[in-house]
Amino acid sequence: MKLDPEIKLEILEKVGIYANRFSILEPKVLFTTKEVLEMPKEMTEGRRTSAYKYYGVAYMQENLIFLNIRKIVDQKSLDNTIVHELIHMRFQYLSHGRRFNKLVRQGLKGKTFLPYRKKK
Repeated sequence: MKLDPEIKLEILEKVGIYANRFSILEPKVLFTTKEVLEMPKEMTEGRRTSAYKYYGVAYMQENLIFLNIRKIVDQKSLDNTIVHELIHMRFQYLSHGRRFNKLVRQGLKGKTFLPYRKKK
């Protein structure tokens, strides 16, 4: 995809909608590897110089996601990547696998997740 102001706005709107559905704070979104490299090193540690390899990366401790728009070819892949990265933010303890993929599918279908409740 080519990043233009209209696409950028559409992506930010989708991130806001999904973040709300998943009951998480809306993350800051980075759109280019240049933006990733311009961030302080401690914020993007771990997947700083390799971010270009992925469709997206979640930097959970910083409430930050990178969406590699150059690598994403269509709307379906874009939606899937947004939801995938936000599922990482919502369910930080969960690794990739069946349950993770099920949550991504549910998120794409419009499921709303209640906020975490702290145990007393």
